[in-house]
Amino acid sequence: MAMLDERDYGDVLIGGIEKVEIRIVDYDPTWASQFQEHATRIRAALGDITLCIEHIGSTSVPGLPSKPIIDIILVVANCADEDAYLRLLETVGYQLRVRETDHRMLRTLSRDVHIHVYSSNSSEIERLLAFRDRLRQDASERELYAQTKRELAARDWPDMNAYADAKTQVIEGIIARSRAAKA
Repeated sequence: MAMLDERDYGDVLIGGIEKVEIRIVDYDPTWASQFQEHATRIRAALGDITLCIEHIGSTSVPGLPSKPIIDIILVVANCADEDAYLRLLETVGYQLRVRETDHRMLRTLSRDVHIHVYSSNSSEIERLLAFRDRLRQDASERELYAQTKRELAARDWPDMNAYADAKTQVIEGIIARSRAAKA
């Protein structure tokens, strides 16, 4: 496996690469209420700037083992307009970690919540929701993804982004089957 360095992510990662242990735990039913607490905090901080908030990722799928990190989609008019939301989210405890052209990711200082900010016209929103919904509805897809995550988590990764990248083929397959089932 090739090691990542700062050049692999350019200016995307605020603070650079962080070596972390990938730990998968059994599903925790409190993840749904944790999401609700953060969604309430975000809505209170942003008001009408918030167009949509959704719980995504493995913690949003009952029964699915996961890293104990709540992933949230936050839809705003334009994620590149950081002046509209960034300071407000920082004020209530979130810190910018990723800055990409069409995506921002903020997290709590304890790193147990990731807020993925997208513009309202982003196609990524539909992809993430299709993935979540397919995992919620299909036990065999859920098991495939759980097995993939466990196998990959047992490896040594330079950072969480490398682990996430390694899941891409399986995730894309699940999304494709979700879309085909709806067609």
